[in-house]
Amino acid sequence: MASTNIPGQSYAGKRTVFVVDDHPLLRQGLALLINQQRDLEVCGEAEEAQAAMQAISQKKPDIMIVDISLNGPDGLDLLKNIRASHPDLPILILSMHDEAIYAERALRARANGYIMKQEATEKVLIAVRRILGGEVYLSDRMANKMLQQYIGGSPAALHSRISTLSDRELEVFCLIGEGRGTREIAEELHLSIKTVETYQAHIKEKLRLHSGRELIQHAIQWKIDEKTG
Repeated sequence: MASTNIPGQSYAGKRTVFVVDDHPLLRQGLALLINQQRDLEVCGEAEEAQAAMQAISQKKPDIMIVDISLNGPDGLDLLKNIRASHPDLPILILSMHDEAIYAERALRARANGYIMKQEATEKVLIAVRRILGGEVYLSDRMANKMLQQYIGGSPAALHSRISTLSDRELEVFCLIGEGRGTREIAEELHLSIKTVETYQAHIKEKLRLHSGRELIQHAIQWKIDEKTG
């Protein structure tokens, strides 16, 4: 789907925001919140990565808000593609996924901040303004966790084995937790069945699991834990 224009608005004196999320209601809610601010304005929105990439050069936003879970290439893939062509464009990752697993991955991919959808909407405005001011935004909880890691904590103690998975392995693991079979995962990610099976083998090795049944059980439990916090 092509990106959506926000008609009848001039952006003089305001910093512009481009929103990428596959949920129309969330995009509308963010646009309403942002457009009520004296210093911020939504200049456009998209529901998937390709439309977002096509719109960046035309809209020239000051900052992008990108959801991780998109139809097609996910938000981390979009982030990496944006960085290849627009290395200095500020990007805030907005996600329902646990920041303990995803925030560090987003920062490694050169996001400027990470905020969970469960946070109060005012936090989005705080995050956007901090990033536009040249800062990196993380929740206090995540910032403290990363600080503890850097001042001498054991990475093995601070991170679950899930954090050792590659981005693609984590994507496969999440789909397994949603009850998807190998063929469904292959179709969803546009991979061969053999490639998905290879990822599954790597996941089992990294998580020290001994069977496909254990893999499914752990993936489903992780998805439940993620939803319940």
